Amino acid sequence: MERSVHLTPMDTLLISLLCFGVLLFAYHTYGKWLGQKVFGLQKSADVPSKQLQDGKDFVPTKTEVVFGHHFTSIAGTGPIVGPAIAVFWGWLPALLWVVFGSIFIGAVHDFSALVLSLRSRGQTIGEIAGRMINKRAKILFLLILFFALSIVLGIFGLVIAIIFASYPETVLTVWMEIPMAILIGYLVYKKGVGLLWPSILALLMMYVLIGVGAYWLPIDLAAILNVPLVGDTYMNAVVIWTVILLVYCFVASVLPVWTLLQPRDYINSHELIVALVLIVAGLLVAGFSGDAQLIGTAPVIAQDVPPDAPPIFPFLFITIACGAISGFHCLVSSGTSSKQLEREDHARAVGYGAMLLEGALAVIVIMACVAGVGMGTFTRQAEGTTYAYVPTINETTGQQLAGSDAWHARYALTRVKKDAEGNEKVVGGWGAYSLKDKVSAFIEGGANFLGALGIPIKFAIGMIAVLVASFAATTLDTATRLQRYVIQELSSTARIPFFTNKYAATLLAIILGGMIAMVPGALGPGSGGLILWPLFGAINQLLAGLAFLVIVFYLRRKNMTMWFALIPGVLMLILPAIAMFDQMFDPVTGWFFTGKKLLLTIGFIIQALQIWIIIEGVLMWKRVKGVEPEALPPLPRQTSLEGVPDSCGC
Repeated sequence: MERSVHLTPMDTLLISLLCFGVLLFAYHTYGKWLGQKVFGLQKSADVPSKQLQDGKDFVPTKTEVVFGHHFTSIAGTGPIVGPAIAVFWGWLPALLWVVFGSIFIGAVHDFSALVLSLRSRGQTIGEIAGRMINKRAKILFLLILFFALSIVLGIFGLVIAIIFASYPETVLTVWMEIPMAILIGYLVYKKGVGLLWPSILALLMMYVLIGVGAYWLPIDLAAILNVPLVGDTYMNAVVIWTVILLVYCFVASVLPVWTLLQPRDYINSHELIVALVLIVAGLLVAGFSGDAQLIGTAPVIAQDVPPDAPPIFPFLFITIACGAISGFHCLVSSGTSSKQLEREDHARAVGYGAMLLEGALAVIVIMACVAGVGMGTFTRQAEGTTYAYVPTINETTGQQLAGSDAWHARYALTRVKKDAEGNEKVVGGWGAYSLKDKVSAFIEGGANFLGALGIPIKFAIGMIAVLVASFAATTLDTATRLQRYVIQELSSTARIPFFTNKYAATLLAIILGGMIAMVPGALGPGSGGLILWPLFGAINQLLAGLAFLVIVFYLRRKNMTMWFALIPGVLMLILPAIAMFDQMFDPVTGWFFTGKKLLLTIGFIIQALQIWIIIEGVLMWKRVKGVEPEALPPLPRQTSLEGVPDSCGC
């Protein structure tokens, strides 16, 4: 593995700017072609938010607000965790996949799913599958969505709990954001106040709260309740936080979108923009000074990855999901965003543009996890109340490390420890790089860039950690709302009227997610989601492939150009299938050979559902060309719109 290459100190900056420039150029060229020439977006086209306006789920909303909701919902921790892992294989493959994957696959997927839903009265991608392929495809698609979202709900409580426990300065800010968002929703929709200034004031208040949480009021639930973070007892911080978060998710997911979801996500989008600007500015300063170097800090393409790591092909394309392509995004596009967008011709900004911005975020994560981590590390002092900026220390020799050596030590690729008898042993490797390590690599590397601007270390840590926690919380409650839609659709198809009720469906969603989370996993009760997490990457990308299948059928029925969706669709059907097959039957680590029956069983089910849907598609392929899909049901009669909010910001 390459360790040291003498290059210009501006390599991090130049490569970052090149990536951002390519993404911006793609939006104004390829994205414009898709919007104008392929889909023919129209300003005057009727949209679901106006056709079915109900003041709850269907609410005509300004584009910038929908963009904020859409982006924060699709981002979550996906573009953070994935790239933080993938740099094991080298930073160049990760960057290439993020940039070109987001342009030609991820943004196309999100944008197309949004357009299809806009033209299908806000139907989710599962419902659309029933009209574009057949009714069996709809049920199969919904079952895969059900499995995927159950895993998301089971794991994200753990992600947030770990962030809260590792960075207690985040807790106050994340929870206080909720009443601030509710107040903004009330002022905007009930009192007619413009959205811009209240959201800016809320953003400023968040930074005040970050300072309060960092310097005076960190909230460590484990210490307050005198319980462990994780362990063999159900009285641990992860379990308690998970229960609290699921109760919050129930409430947030049944409230009208204008009450909490829209204003909170709008605040989060401002928070992200400020953080990204500051991180890029810090990258600029650190790049000019030579403190942050990309080439030479980490391998361009790794040659000696940990022996327990999976091969770069196909797992690079599965590990980096949200930063390049994620099937979860089609649920957001068709599940919530399509029900709020007030103009069809703004779909490019929301669907295509938000995905490119997520690609830019993934680029920044890669820079933070390589060049940022290589600058050094932030460590808590003994009293636990302050931070110090120090070089990474070799745990065996006590030698100060920087650049390449610091990165290798941080990523545990060559870490050596002595046991109680003084014997040296190698620890770390792929399997030992924990969830906390993955998240904190970005938090600490990003804080390094902020530190280059003179921002106090403690405050910088709080800013980045709050950003990550806010995104994870957004994904958690958005996933709950989406799972509610899936359960309602499945129940309607199966004629189970009780679960077509939104309260019953939401309750079932959080109970199932909670049951998965509470299963004792590798970290004890509360970490059960980790058991199924190895499945999620492949299922998530498989879902993208199936969404592309629906998109291609729409284009074929309409006699429209379809190569731009067909090629990435085939790719995203093949790669996840290879990855899942490897996970199931690898002679050393495969679930079949290691006795992981639960993973193996669900893996078989998902593979069977995928094959079944593909067979349904093949059988229908010749019959659908130029044939209009099944007509949408008649619009319901609206006797009164009294009390229904007008477009956000009006």
